[in-house]
Amino acid sequence: MSERTTSASWAMGIVKALEMDGLDCQVLFKQLGLDYAALNDPDARFPQDSMTRLWQRAVELSGNPAIGLNMGKVVRPASFHVTGYALMSSNTLAEGFMRLVRYQRIIAESADLSFRLLPEGYALILTVHGDHLPPTRQSAEASLACALALCGWLTGRTLQPRKVLLQGEQPADLAPYKQAFHAPLEFNAAYDALIFERADMEAPLPTANEAMALLHDRFAGEYLARFSESRVTHKARQVLCRLLPQGEPKREVVAQTLHLSQRTLQRRLQEEGTSFQTLLDDTRRELAEQYLAQPSMTLLEIAYLLGFADPSNFFRAFRRWFDATPGEYRARLLDASTVSDARTPGCTEQRL
Repeated sequence: MSERTTSASWAMGIVKALEMDGLDCQVLFKQLGLDYAALNDPDARFPQDSMTRLWQRAVELSGNPAIGLNMGKVVRPASFHVTGYALMSSNTLAEGFMRLVRYQRIIAESADLSFRLLPEGYALILTVHGDHLPPTRQSAEASLACALALCGWLTGRTLQPRKVLLQGEQPADLAPYKQAFHAPLEFNAAYDALIFERADMEAPLPTANEAMALLHDRFAGEYLARFSESRVTHKARQVLCRLLPQGEPKREVVAQTLHLSQRTLQRRLQEEGTSFQTLLDDTRRELAEQYLAQPSMTLLEIAYLLGFADPSNFFRAFRRWFDATPGEYRARLLDASTVSDARTPGCTEQRL
């Protein structure tokens, strides 16, 4: 059975966070049957369930349920593997977070990220799945703290989100959360998320380097390809992308294309934490975002390219995905692109 994994670079960040509370991680790794020396291997990966047990044990030993927030104090681009360097060389934090979404499975397979432009600002939304064990709140809180701390590391200033959403119940001690996020906190939320001001996400990064960004994109893409080549989810998504312009793909056709029975395809997808319908929905959503960013494509064309025979079904699905119509979402994207372009030196020179 395929298990979800976490990169050694992210596991090293967890170790540093736990050591801040005085825990001996070499002993913890030995107790959990993990190879501590593998932390220094950039290609090593650890089972997600082992990381879950590590968080659970850390809370028991430290008595600190907010220990996950320590990761925000130790984060560096290297904590995000090659994805961190791709983010660092991006033009803006918005562009960087889109790269983070694209490559986040390199860091850890236990989570899904999305980055959306909402009326109230940009939202970095996190969904942690875990593997066989349910995920800990410390894992999600560590990820949000890291994302915010990385913003400060890249911009050279403390970034204050408009709001922080946390799925966990409100703790008795709010001080660690206020110190980590510097923003209004909403507990028992529907999902974990950071809501940012548009201006903060669209401001040029001092670390921007387009040539290095392209190079890191190549490295990240190659790593992800090697990492994904044995995953049926990756192969099925590729088939869906090819078949969607011909209409909504049937599970039977995708299974035949992959030389699998329908039952085997469904079982393999379940082992990798998804289902055929979820994968189809996710693929359509990702492609919809890409297509809407191209002004020359009409909404009708996009609907058909996504396999919707009836455009009204596309509009309903899109509202479910993004809580907006395709036209509203495209307007936000184009507006954000105009603002970003106006702040680049090349665009400024053209306007002189």
